[in-house]
Amino acid sequence: MDRALDEARAAAAAGEVPVGAVLVEAATGRVLAATRNRIEELRDPTAHAELLAIRQGAAALGSPRLPACDLYVTLEPCPMCAAAIAFARLRRVYYGAGDSKGGAVDHGVRLFDQPTCHHRPEVYGGIGETAAAELLRGFFQARR
Repeated sequence: MDRALDEARAAAAAGEVPVGAVLVEAATGRVLAATRNRIEELRDPTAHAELLAIRQGAAALGSPRLPACDLYVTLEPCPMCAAAIAFARLRRVYYGAGDSKGGAVDHGVRLFDQPTCHHRPEVYGGIGETAAAELLRGFFQARR
């Protein structure tokens, strides 16, 4: 999670919403991707840290399915990212700060709890929550 927080700080420095993600091959601990939100930079509304990490991991492993991988992300995934996590069949998701407004894992639609969700990763929230929440709060306060 420390590396994901570093990515989130880099996102904030670039003017992006400070969210970072790291995709790890669970058995070896090898980092397949470490990235951050790049929505403004790429002018792409889908350039969330989680999606970029999944794309890089799929390319590194040569497969659209990543069942032996874990994702560390600083903010609870949104509906789009949660769906991508399910489609990628990630093993586990560790996230920092919960998102009562835009989250889709433990808030909102709770995508993984829906009967139509074909894959449910193990989810662990609150990992590095204080640091992630402070980073987000500081970013948005500076914008006001």
